Amino acid sequence: MEKIFVINGGQQFAHSGGKFNKTLTELDREFFTPENGFQLQITDINDEYDLMEEVEKYVWADVVIYHFPIWWFSVPFKLKKYIDEVFTAGHRKGLYYSDGRKIDTPHLNYGKGGSLHGRKYMVISTWNAPETAFTLPGEFFGQTSVDDGVLFGFHHMNAFLSLERLPGIHFHDLEKNVTQEQVDDYKQRYMEHLRQTFVFERSLTDGAHLSAN
Repeated sequence: MEKIFVINGGQQFAHSGGKFNKTLTELDREFFTPENGFQLQITDINDEYDLMEEVEKYVWADVVIYHFPIWWFSVPFKLKKYIDEVFTAGHRKGLYYSDGRKIDTPHLNYGKGGSLHGRKYMVISTWNAPETAFTLPGEFFGQTSVDDGVLFGFHHMNAFLSLERLPGIHFHDLEKNVTQEQVDDYKQRYMEHLRQTFVFERSLTDGAHLSAN
């Protein structure tokens, strides 16, 4: 069975209740079932957690899925705290051994000391900003995508652990102009994204297995 670790980073704070990220996490529960060939563990950053148990979840997982809203062009502060604490606890305990450099070549191989080779991650982010803020000339993000812009550092953070990136999905305009119709469409899009991604991943694995035999 494929092992999936979901981190719900939809923090409850001020006017944000993390409702849509909870919805996505519930969709994960529906999709990643033993009947579908998965084992699932979930962490909600609003709950208490044990650092070494969280490190063990990363080590256990075949795929880590992050759900989080973008707050002021970054992740919520509880998710940042979680990452800082868990990744620090995971040093030489399964997440990364070093920053990758050697004493005799300190200028080479930075970021290549991760320990999670062969595992993958996926990012699902939610935004108040409309998608056009990233795509149209003259709009705020200068036609720079979410992944190449705001999430550039987040992706490299996971690469530091040697995690390989799976295609993610980003949901826009979920505050100012959100409608129930839009939410329903996003839910359908997310489930289709999971079906396409994980059926494809499984078919590649099965193909490799057949080739080996």
